[in-house]
Amino acid sequence: MRNQFILFSLLTVLLISIAGIYWPPASWLFALFGPVILFGIYDMLQRRHSIRRNFPVLGYARYIMEDLRPKIYQYFIESELDGKPINRMYRSIAYQRAKRELDTTPFGTKVDIYEVGYEWMNHSVYALDHHTLDQDPRVTIGSKDCSQPYDASILNISAMSYGALSNNAVMALNAGAKIGGFAHNTGEGSISDWHLEHEGDLIWQIGTGYFGCRDKEGNFSEALFEKNARQPAVKMIEIKLSQGAKPGHGGILPAKKNTEEIAKIRNVEPGTQVVSPSAHTAFGNPQEMVAFIKKLRELSGGKPVGFKLCIGIKSEFISIVQAMKEAGTYADFIVIDGGEGGTGAAPLEFSNSVGMPLREGLAFAHDILMGYGLRKEIKLIASGKVFTGFHMVRLFALGADACYSARGMMLALGCIQALECNNNNCPTGITTQRKDLVAGLVVEDKKQRVANFHRETIESVVELLASSGLRSPAEVGRQHIHRRVSSSKIKRYDELYPEVAYDAFTRGEVPGYYKAYIKESECLLTD
Repeated sequence: MRNQFILFSLLTVLLISIAGIYWPPASWLFALFGPVILFGIYDMLQRRHSIRRNFPVLGYARYIMEDLRPKIYQYFIESELDGKPINRMYRSIAYQRAKRELDTTPFGTKVDIYEVGYEWMNHSVYALDHHTLDQDPRVTIGSKDCSQPYDASILNISAMSYGALSNNAVMALNAGAKIGGFAHNTGEGSISDWHLEHEGDLIWQIGTGYFGCRDKEGNFSEALFEKNARQPAVKMIEIKLSQGAKPGHGGILPAKKNTEEIAKIRNVEPGTQVVSPSAHTAFGNPQEMVAFIKKLRELSGGKPVGFKLCIGIKSEFISIVQAMKEAGTYADFIVIDGGEGGTGAAPLEFSNSVGMPLREGLAFAHDILMGYGLRKEIKLIASGKVFTGFHMVRLFALGADACYSARGMMLALGCIQALECNNNNCPTGITTQRKDLVAGLVVEDKKQRVANFHRETIESVVELLASSGLRSPAEVGRQHIHRRVSSSKIKRYDELYPEVAYDAFTRGEVPGYYKAYIKESECLLTD
């Protein structure tokens, strides 16, 4: 629209000038069109609003609607808890925190607290002054075999690849991570120059396509991995087994977004759709996977190595934990993604109907690690629709040590959920490779918004902890979160998700509901 506006402006000036020669009163049309042209020029030159930069004058309509939205949602809030009105509320919170605007709300609760599924945490009469708590809670990630543990923030940027995102979006995210002292996951598209431009901490994700560490045939390359993994910016390595948005399906990069530059980074053919394999070729069973983790840790120089998955067949996850237990070699962290996770491109059936939801998957993973006595060695990171401080506290209660956020960070960048991610037409310049649209996203402005969203959300976590008389995320337990399970019945998380005692499985104390899964898992282990 920038080019179209420039053409419109030139033609308007030209036509009015010619008309004025033959009919002088026509010159008064400058009074009508002049301000519009000036406003448009200002929009193209200003650096704060991507929509207005990319869509001069017309972009104002979006901000008018944004201003009206808080007044509108109170009339439509009666929908289901995870329905569109609530999602709009979380979106508004992300925008407000990114811009450091007031995020308090008038007229009380915006949800139906008597609706089945409503969740909350109870406060304490002995609440603490949140100013006395650690304002930047962190968690150290690294098992006994890790020589370069990483001191991570409890909130980090979830995996989003360069290719799915534009170069300006990647730089803004990474620069925001640098400002706020948190980590930026590269996604499976590997490390680009844009990830390194602002020196923010990176979590390098290795997917089934082995982008950044593959040979010409697509097989894993130890030499290329070592070269990238030992870069100072890379703090952790994450093996992606699956993602919540399309578990059991490889990542997808549409042909329109596969530019010459991106193809070179990934070592693939440009202009073609890139679909990663559904499974890894570097290992084919639990023991081989554990050996692969050990190899990556050695090649990286002792950096934390973990894996990410959306829980599917439970016995398969248990077999991996059993293999780590038997080998005495552990992943440093495990990322649990939920079936509700998002992406720029996925088959509808996979997005809606495959993969375990985050809360159930996280509780399961925590309990299995507890049962086998590995929980102290392995940290858990939770990923899936994390927008607010309460979302994070709720996940801490189920066993998370830290969280990832993708949508929240994208909203901080200015995402308006136009749903054009897979069409290369993102109007905000975030999920497109079109240079005319990417130009609308100004890194210097958006990097601060990313840092603001992180800081404000962490502050809300600290305040919530203090209100419950807790001093750190590690103190949050399942007893702190409540859910309405019927119109007249409430249960705590420890009732909904019964906890497993530490090292219980190795002592033979296996709850009945896990026995069948454990028996199945033993069949998956090779001799």
